[in-house]
Amino acid sequence: MNKELMEALDILEKEKEISKETLFEAIENSLITACKNHFGKADNVKVEIDRETCDFLCYAEKEVVEEVEDDVLQISLEDAQEISKKAKLGDMLHVEIKSKEFGRIATQNAKNVILQKIREEERSVIFNQYYEKEKDVVTGIVQRYIGRNISINLGKADAVLNESEQVRGENFRPTERIKVYILEVKNTPKGPRILVSRTHPELVKRLFEAEVTEIKDGTVEIMSIAREAGSRTKLAVRSNNPNVDAVGACVGINGARVNSIVDELCGEKIDIVNWDENPGNLIQNALSPAKIVAVFADPDEKTAKVVVPDYQLSLAIGKEGQNARLAARLTGYKIDIKSETQAKDAPGFRYEDYVYDDDEYEYDEEAYEEEEYTQEGYEEEYEEDYDSVDSEEAEYDEESYEEDPEQADPEA
Repeated sequence: MNKELMEALDILEKEKEISKETLFEAIENSLITACKNHFGKADNVKVEIDRETCDFLCYAEKEVVEEVEDDVLQISLEDAQEISKKAKLGDMLHVEIKSKEFGRIATQNAKNVILQKIREEERSVIFNQYYEKEKDVVTGIVQRYIGRNISINLGKADAVLNESEQVRGENFRPTERIKVYILEVKNTPKGPRILVSRTHPELVKRLFEAEVTEIKDGTVEIMSIAREAGSRTKLAVRSNNPNVDAVGACVGINGARVNSIVDELCGEKIDIVNWDENPGNLIQNALSPAKIVAVFADPDEKTAKVVVPDYQLSLAIGKEGQNARLAARLTGYKIDIKSETQAKDAPGFRYEDYVYDDDEYEYDEEAYEEEEYTQEGYEEEYEEDYDSVDSEEAEYDEESYEEDPEQADPEA
């Protein structure tokens, strides 16, 4: 039994995750290559390796003839009978080849064949391993900056985080551990090329799947996601169990679950809202924390008109239109937001066109018209509303409101 060869194959199988059968084939091919280099041809050479003992036999099939014309393919009757007394003319005799007789060049070529096969299999194993993780999140270690790109070590392979897939404002130090989303795995002659991202919306989705048990087991389902990397993400979730609160499950006790994801995303704000099959209800949830007076959604045109109180217009649109923009991506509707004053001034406006039933918010038109909303009163009421909202769900731009609350573009 060839113990040294067996031990070497066991080590390679464990470290490189290359099957023994592949290694046996590589050794067979290397011996055939060595024979070809030593004898000039190897068409009649056969190699057999015992998979259990690792004992190998290399032999050439030669025809028994009276007069030898080709030493590689033929053998004389006299020589044949020395090997086997039963040999006779026309027989095919197996003549053993001693591998120790190979020259230095033939041996070196055989070694190169084995090493090349090991390298190819190692690349193939790594490619298959990370190809299975494509569209998933993995943890990597920041190695170095290559220009504006970042090289990240994923364990057995290096990935590239391109500048276009980096979140603006995020700065990483070498040896820092970060989570990345695998965009694509390509097989190249130099090994697998792995492209990763920190801006993809699926990164947030995968982080919630890993953090929230209810999402992993299917009790809570993520229906839609809209993200502006580095700033804010809106997530619409629904529960398949009436006894489970979808938003509460994602937030966790004292916000523990969502906060761990926010920390991983370097402070990116996350709004979690309830999914609703009714487009009107869904749009109202998506525009949270702004209060909605009325919603008219057209499922065919995928458009929606939304009326909000005058003092909520700035909050509904959001800073630089972000809240309305994310709500539009989340719902798939083009949303037109107007304040009540703008809606009343619009030609052909009728309240009955804006059918919206909401038990949580009842709008009293007479009370609103009778009450005078001074700047001071607005600020006090707004602060009360804002304090009741999770600081991660809303961001009030007081400076832009003080300039002119109706100056912002109402369409998003």
